[in-house]
Amino acid sequence: MPPGLRQELSRLVFWGLLGIAAGAAEGRPFAGFAAALLFAALLQILRLSRLTRWLGRRTEAPIPELGGLLDEAIREVHATDRASERHKEHIAGLFERLQAAASAMPDAMVVLSQRHVIEWANAPAERLLGLNPRDVGSRIVHLIRDPALSAYLEAGDYREPLVLKGSVEPHVVAVQIIPFGASQRLIIGRDITHFTKLEDMRSHFVADVSHELRTPLTVLRGFLETFKDTIPGADTELAGHLALMDDQVARMGRLVDDLLALSRLETTPAHRHEERVDVARLCANLQNVAGALSGERAHRITVEAAPALLIGNEEELRSAFTNLVHNAIRHTPPGGAIRLLWRADAQGGRFTVEDTGEGIPAHHLPFLTERFYRVDSGRSRASGGTGLGLSIVAQVLMRHNARLTIDSVPGQGSRFTCVFPPSRVTVRAVSSLPPAGTV
Repeated sequence: MPPGLRQELSRLVFWGLLGIAAGAAEGRPFAGFAAALLFAALLQILRLSRLTRWLGRRTEAPIPELGGLLDEAIREVHATDRASERHKEHIAGLFERLQAAASAMPDAMVVLSQRHVIEWANAPAERLLGLNPRDVGSRIVHLIRDPALSAYLEAGDYREPLVLKGSVEPHVVAVQIIPFGASQRLIIGRDITHFTKLEDMRSHFVADVSHELRTPLTVLRGFLETFKDTIPGADTELAGHLALMDDQVARMGRLVDDLLALSRLETTPAHRHEERVDVARLCANLQNVAGALSGERAHRITVEAAPALLIGNEEELRSAFTNLVHNAIRHTPPGGAIRLLWRADAQGGRFTVEDTGEGIPAHHLPFLTERFYRVDSGRSRASGGTGLGLSIVAQVLMRHNARLTIDSVPGQGSRFTCVFPPSRVTVRAVSSLPPAGTV
């Protein structure tokens, strides 16, 4: 039996016996016992009252001596208080170390509440995002007035970082948001100014070199044409050499054109000269282009177009769609089928090029949009490809908030789909569409 409980029982027995003895002297032992119990209960209430007052201000008041079970209860509460204080000191020390570590990081770190209110920010946040300790309690969209950041926060899709240019000159910052807790968000801002400058230098270098190559290639091709016209007809060996040189110069010309197109897409601002693009009419033109490219290979080319318009740059979209059609023509055997599909619904628009060609092994699919990536280098060069077509497609789609999906089965064919968001699709009357056709 615990000592405190033994003490309480002993005290209760003492008061009970004392009451019985006092009542027996008056001839009423039971009345004396009841009076003793009542007195013991009053004493217990007074002790509990002292305990309650101490619990209310135990950090300041001295520990009372109440005896019995109440002393044991006070010791347990006091031990719990000391353990809690030690835990608080440990948590406070850990938090201070975490804050010091976060402040020492080169990346900006900002903690936001559910309504995008700043709860904490480290020192680099002032240098990269223009935030300082006085901004705690303010909404971040009121301090960084960039529509792209507001849209990024509201969208809730944080898989890809957001690049902020000019929030604090001359820094370019890649912002990544990490949700945590019930409704909080951690913003990590990384300075990518150096990498951006390197990328700009690379783009300008490629553009300059490509532009400088055009003139000598043009001159070289002109001389080749002259030589082919002047050589004797019997000199078949020289004619073969000149034809091979002409093919390589033509391939270099296509490569230069693709490099310049890609550089132009990378260096010019997006959303310029946007218009309502009649995709159905564009598909009809692509069908004619595909038929001309197919020539004697006699591909079956069909078009199915929905009554919907696409908001974007028609020249860029034409370039992207044409590259997909060229790929399908080059890699589909004679007599194969190629379908151009344009569909639209509440989820957005989808332009698809399907073919019954050779197909692509699955392990190649994630890398197809990389520059100069080829599934089969010999086959691609023989068909006239430069290795930049899908890179151009990916760049155009990125400028239109769209994405490219690729499905392919070796030996059965491939499906390339450009997926556009609903904000870029508008429906029009069916009567204004050109009829679907087959080539």
